Amino acid sequence: MADKINAQYTEESIRSLDWKEHIRLRPGMYIGKLGDGSSQDDGIYVLVKEVVDNSIDEYVMGNGRTIEIKITEHRVEVRDYGRGIPLGKVVDVVSKINTGGKFDSGAFQKAVGLNGVGTKAVNALSTYFRVQSFRDGQTKWAEFSKGALIQESEGNEPTTQRNGTLVVFEPDDSVFKHYHFIPQYLDNQIWNYAFLNAGLTVIFNGQKYFSQNGLLDLLRRHTDEDALRYPIIHLRGNNIELALTHGSQYGEEYYSFVNGQNTTQGGTHLAAFREALVKTVREHFGKDFDPSDIRSSVIGAISLRVQEPVFESQTKTKLGSSNLAPDPESPTVRGYIIDFLKKELDDFLHKNKATADALLKRIQQSERERKEIAGIKKLANERAKKASVHNKKLRDCRIHLGDEKSDDRFETTLFITEGDSASGSITKSRNVQTQAVFSLRGKPLNCFGLTKKVVYENEEFNLLQHALDIEDGLESLRYNRIVIATDADVDGMHIRLLMLTFFLQFFPDLVRNGHVYILETPLFRVRNPKNHKETTYCYSEEQKQKSIKKLSNGGRKVEITRFKGLGEISPDEFGKFIGDDIRLEPVILQKETTIPKILGYYMGKNTPERQRFIIDNLVIEKDMVEDELIAAG
Repeated sequence: MADKINAQYTEESIRSLDWKEHIRLRPGMYIGKLGDGSSQDDGIYVLVKEVVDNSIDEYVMGNGRTIEIKITEHRVEVRDYGRGIPLGKVVDVVSKINTGGKFDSGAFQKAVGLNGVGTKAVNALSTYFRVQSFRDGQTKWAEFSKGALIQESEGNEPTTQRNGTLVVFEPDDSVFKHYHFIPQYLDNQIWNYAFLNAGLTVIFNGQKYFSQNGLLDLLRRHTDEDALRYPIIHLRGNNIELALTHGSQYGEEYYSFVNGQNTTQGGTHLAAFREALVKTVREHFGKDFDPSDIRSSVIGAISLRVQEPVFESQTKTKLGSSNLAPDPESPTVRGYIIDFLKKELDDFLHKNKATADALLKRIQQSERERKEIAGIKKLANERAKKASVHNKKLRDCRIHLGDEKSDDRFETTLFITEGDSASGSITKSRNVQTQAVFSLRGKPLNCFGLTKKVVYENEEFNLLQHALDIEDGLESLRYNRIVIATDADVDGMHIRLLMLTFFLQFFPDLVRNGHVYILETPLFRVRNPKNHKETTYCYSEEQKQKSIKKLSNGGRKVEITRFKGLGEISPDEFGKFIGDDIRLEPVILQKETTIPKILGYYMGKNTPERQRFIIDNLVIEKDMVEDELIAAG
């Protein structure tokens, strides 16, 4: 057998790929995971970012104060009014690897894109890509498909348009299968550009995005100011900006950026921010507080400008060890942030005694709460440790999010199901490499308004917390996607709300960071009773009607099955709904809705407002059944 394998390894086995072939063969190296757009870090959003980043870098260098972005279902257009790509290099800049202006530190200072890959990846992964530069009354354009040049203008053409660059692209549907842009993700992405570049105007699909106060505006957008313990502290320095406050929620909430890049996985700058906060507060008050008490309920944002940042991947979501400038004697990021916060935050607290007093009270409250649950926490963790060996609720998978050497770690999924029948179907049809199942026993507790003590007192919640490994934060999260899989009936919807309440109440960062989803399963199966190959699964009434019309063509009889519960779907069929074509609805917090308000509305007392909503949106089961009978003929 070994001889046979070795015989196949010859000179013909060695291949040299050109730049576009390599990007298309290994897209994950360039843009991270692919996805269909249901997750905020899916590849289609990285493509948008790579193009807009170039326009942002122009603004940072003082060229152009407006960027126009248009995004439709499958097409992206970005127009800036910067200097424009030098006309003689328009084709090279988007089709020759390691070619670009970012290598000249005089032309671009503290830019995000530094390795000449971004727009080439967008080009190679798009079925249509057009780049056009406008420069001093002349224009040059070129069009590509999957990285291959299709046509270009014959030399430079005259133009009356303002200087700048236009990029248009359509992501390749064969790479990003069934992709769709989610407006809330784009909205958040573009607001971040505005917050990090005060004074810049971004026009996105006709709407204006503008910020005058930077990170102060960012925290105002993401918080309910009525729930804050003290006004937001906003500090600015050379190449650094910070904003922080404390709220009433559990956990820590951070927004971190380097050179305008949203470092969703943090890095050295965020670690230094958290460390510096603890050191400064301890020294200011002269007390050796526990770090968790200082950081509990903190809401913070940090933005850093670095000459040559060292990121841990092409997608730039985590900052590595960087100096503030190429000079090896320049301060490290960690040292710079600690020194900045030690001076500026300490000075601020001395000058604003009311804020300092409110901060101290919040820390003392966290300290009391931690000590109150210390006993029950210890017992609960001992029970969970014993149960983990034979945890009947968890059917684990082999790969986890922390397995950094695995290409499939971002596919790791935990399905939270109700009852044995649904759990059985998913367990039998799941991918044991990346998909795990956690079974609920009936309806979980409504934990709205309760303290975190209930997480340890309630066995089911405690086991789930340990299955996810999030007791001390998201750094050790074991699954990238947490999918609530319940029946599409009243009881299933109620369980869904109860689980969302649990996550929002005690682990809101899971939702904010895009880890929580709802599994969409078909409501109906429409098929030809004589030929089951002619089967359509329908996720809505509208889809069902179209399928009935199509299959009943010529007067044929149609068999209609309504799935009232996940347990009614056979394992063989279930495998189709949790595989490559899985449909996930991300749980997204709207900017206008804070966690206390949304939980109070849905899970609090039965207010007249909620009663009116229920009455106005009530669907009678009898009417639905009649509709099905009419449709079936």
